[in-house]
Amino acid sequence: MFVITCPYCGARDQSEFTYAGEAHIARPEWDDAMTDEQWAGFVFMRNNPKGVFAERWMHAAGCRKFFNVIRNTATDEILAVYEIGAEPPKVSARLPATPSGEALGSGNDAVKVVASDEGARP
Repeated sequence: MFVITCPYCGARDQSEFTYAGEAHIARPEWDDAMTDEQWAGFVFMRNNPKGVFAERWMHAAGCRKFFNVIRNTATDEILAVYEIGAEPPKVSARLPATPSGEALGSGNDAVKVVASDEGARP
């Protein structure tokens, strides 16, 4: 758990908030020529980086207003909170090293485990 500072209500426990996805995603203008693939791209395709990421949150158990948060997804550190429509502030964060020492990735990408029937028990 972590504390989120609502720009309208102040600091509250994360349990009062609802995650609302990636921030700064504009709904496309409807066009009869829009394909299912284009619409699906808007609905389903989102970034999921390890590191600094702009997110939209809603204070569900408080003012029920939406706002944006810039969070380091690797550490859950909240770097900035700002209102919808405001310019995102410039932030920086240091990513922790993974167990294998690299800055990005899970540390398990170098070894791929493949299941096989060999040695399986009856």
